[in-house]
Amino acid sequence: MVARRGGALLREAAGSPRATFLELFFDLAYVFALTRVSVRLIDEVEQGLTVMGLAQSMILFLALWHVWSLINWVTSRYDPEAETIQFVVVATMLGSLVMAVTLPRAFEERALPFVLAYLVVMIGRPVLISVVLGRHPRRTVPWRLIVWAVAGGVFWLAGALGPDQLRLGLWAVALGIDMTGLLLGWPVPWLGPAPPSAWRIAGEHLAERYQQIFLIALGETILVIGVTYSGKGFSATAAGAFAVSFLITALLWRIYFHRAGHLLVEALRLARSPGRLGASVTQTHLLMVLGVLFTGVGYELVITEPFGRVEPSWLLFVVGGPVLFLLGRSRFEYEIFDRVSRTRVLAVLVLAGAAPLLLLGPPMLALCVVAAVLAGLAAVDLKRSYGRPPEMSASPLGREEPGGVGFPT
Repeated sequence: MVARRGGALLREAAGSPRATFLELFFDLAYVFALTRVSVRLIDEVEQGLTVMGLAQSMILFLALWHVWSLINWVTSRYDPEAETIQFVVVATMLGSLVMAVTLPRAFEERALPFVLAYLVVMIGRPVLISVVLGRHPRRTVPWRLIVWAVAGGVFWLAGALGPDQLRLGLWAVALGIDMTGLLLGWPVPWLGPAPPSAWRIAGEHLAERYQQIFLIALGETILVIGVTYSGKGFSATAAGAFAVSFLITALLWRIYFHRAGHLLVEALRLARSPGRLGASVTQTHLLMVLGVLFTGVGYELVITEPFGRVEPSWLLFVVGGPVLFLLGRSRFEYEIFDRVSRTRVLAVLVLAGAAPLLLLGPPMLALCVVAAVLAGLAAVDLKRSYGRPPEMSASPLGREEPGGVGFPT
């Protein structure tokens, strides 16, 4: 009887695979969270970007991404209409919002509230789900998550409570534990691993969620463009940078959704092993979202001073952001079509090769070069598909793995 009640928490095969309004509401916290990451990065650049400063920002971003990613695996595995899962989503939203509020000063005086919000989400979520699952066979998955979250939590708390100079190292170890657990399936001695690639999930739902987080990242860049240009950057000289920045965002949208982005839902729906493809797509979207985030930081730098002197650190965002996006998009193409177009590789090489030369011109030149390369790539995509029937998904990652996990988790 207890096992049957716990089973009611799982998604039914006949249920709707669409993302719910509650999940879209949850994403509003991440619209704000991504702006906080951008603000921190811009502050770092203005104060003189260092490797340590960049590493700190990346740890905070990855912690936010880890929370977002896991809650979407939860709602793809469990019924998002169940009251328990709705409570988990809303509580995670609150925790994410607290993390975002504290993020700009998380390595300073707000370290403890950032960590407490993160740990309440990471430990509280699987504890509650395991309690509601009762004796259901799948209760062992949240148990594994609890063990690994507690292990990482020791280092998160040590970093928050210990000396400031040790915080980066301790939090890097903590995040490494959390990410390693995800990659290995949170193995524990008496239960073994339960990798997400073996989970029974609603693949179409997971695909929608990753499409939505990419659109949220693009929305954050639109916010950056508008706020920057309407503020101190509102001038005739900044108008060109404003227009080119918007063009780049539109091109990023076009390049993402041209066939591969549209076919993600189909690929996960048709996959025999949607968990395996979904686990790979998680890492790919991390690259693309981070690339878009970096690109948005570049927008603000250029709109503020379009014809000033290019600082080397600026190119990390103005050029490096689109390069990171294209690397992720190339991997995405492989996941959906089992190929990588040479034009995408060429675009990455052109941007990377042009970076040293762009130091000789104004920031506006670098922005225009990025726009030209992306426009050329979008044009090649259009020419290749014009007049031809739409391609179908041919993902090499959705097939069953021979000798893989022999039980559904």
